[in-house]
Amino acid sequence: MALKSSYDLAMERLGKTLGPERKLTGDQKKQLAEMDSVYKAKIADLELSMSDKIAAARAAQDVEKVLSLEQTLLTQRQKLRDECEAKKEKLRKLS
Repeated sequence: MALKSSYDLAMERLGKTLGPERKLTGDQKKQLAEMDSVYKAKIADLELSMSDKIAAARAAQDVEKVLSLEQTLLTQRQKLRDECEAKKEKLRKLS
C-alpha cells in the first residue's frame, strides 16, 4: 500500500465534507467563460467611465468628490464581481 501525502489526505477529507465533485460539461465551461468575458467588459466600461469623472474631479481639486467617486467605483466593481460569481455558481450547481 502506497503512502498518501498530507495533500492527498486533506483533499479526501475535503471531498467528504463538500460532497462529490461535479463535472462540468463543455457547454457549461463555455458559458462560464462567456460570463467572465461579459463581466470583464462591464467592469472595464465602468472603470473607463468613472476614470473620466475622477480625472475631472482631480483637475478641479475636489478631494471629497474624488474620494466619493473612487468609493463608488470600488462598490460597483465589487457588485459586478459578486453578480458574476453568483451566476457562475448557479450554473455550476446545475451540473
